[in-house]
Amino acid sequence: MGQTIQLTAADGFKFDAYVAQPAQNAKAAVVVLQEIFGVNHHIRKVADGYAQAGYLAIAPATFARSKTGVELGYTPDDMNAGFALKTAIENLPAPGVMADIQAAVDHVAAQSKGKVGVVGYCWGGLLTWRSAALVKGVSAAAPYYGGGVTTEAEAQRKPMCPVMAHFGEKDHWIPLETVESFKKAQPGVGVHVYAADHGFNCDQRGSYNEAAAKVARQRTLDFFAKHLG
Repeated sequence: MGQTIQLTAADGFKFDAYVAQPAQNAKAAVVVLQEIFGVNHHIRKVADGYAQAGYLAIAPATFARSKTGVELGYTPDDMNAGFALKTAIENLPAPGVMADIQAAVDHVAAQSKGKVGVVGYCWGGLLTWRSAALVKGVSAAAPYYGGGVTTEAEAQRKPMCPVMAHFGEKDHWIPLETVESFKKAQPGVGVHVYAADHGFNCDQRGSYNEAAAKVARQRTLDFFAKHLG
């Protein structure tokens, strides 16, 4: 269903992005932001799912400024490799990877001639939250268990579009008390908490929770239908 293309950020940096086309004319577009495991089979499958729902979907390689062609699995070694790459990207001077997300948003906005939503998982959830505040042309954002989103510094951001955030109550990376603090700091954000663990949307991980994943996906699709068309 999809293909890999090359995009160019405002600073001239070139990077890959996986694009999935809907069967009919796109009603809008969705940017899918990867976990710490790269644009792997799972993330491509997520993008394909949004294309099947009628959206032009794109998953930019957000590790590209540190390492290209990253496709990790979910072993402890893969997790360590992913954390190292995430740390390298997080340590880039601003705007860093946000410039690549902006390029992805601009590309699918032009191609679809419609509004653009952003959805992301794990580290991609954090980047989705930042995109809502920093990336132009985003009409809706849906971060899933974004590690760092509920920290005091991140909770002070001012999103420029509607946001729906998904968390798992068993997620030891994101304690529930920080989710409650985030809700108080961001009363305009729709927050949903599931009886699930970190990574509950990923069917490649032991923490996959099919029931929570289905509910969260439907909520996200309804949210995008409302704000993107």
